[in-house]
Amino acid sequence: MNEIIAQPESAEVPVTQDEFQTVRLTKAAAKRIRELSEAEDDTKSLMLRIAVDGGGCSGFSYQFSMENDVQPDDVAFEYRGAVLLVDKVSLEVLSGSEVDFVEDLQASSFRVNNPKAVSTCGCGTSFSI
Repeated sequence: MNEIIAQPESAEVPVTQDEFQTVRLTKAAAKRIRELSEAEDDTKSLMLRIAVDGGGCSGFSYQFSMENDVQPDDVAFEYRGAVLLVDKVSLEVLSGSEVDFVEDLQASSFRVNNPKAVSTCGCGTSFSI
């Protein structure tokens, strides 16, 4: 069964997703995405994109960016007014994950808690499955 997760204003066709493939945002991550979007002087809302790339010291790495547009192969997840974009290939690796925003003494960043990752490196953005 497919359901519409989110349809950002720039989407021409509703973005759908299989009920078993989901990525969740924490309250902190949703709040930070909204803050970044509100800080822009653009009429479109910014959305957080997460992609998985091959490489990194553990095999795969997460790539984060802020985007205005939904691509044809994107799945969009909405939570508390914030939108997360994941391409369908990356969704295979990210399914079941939770995206958080963490602030500590050294840095503030988005972090992915991925149940499929069997090991990660010290940087927190590189992992293996």
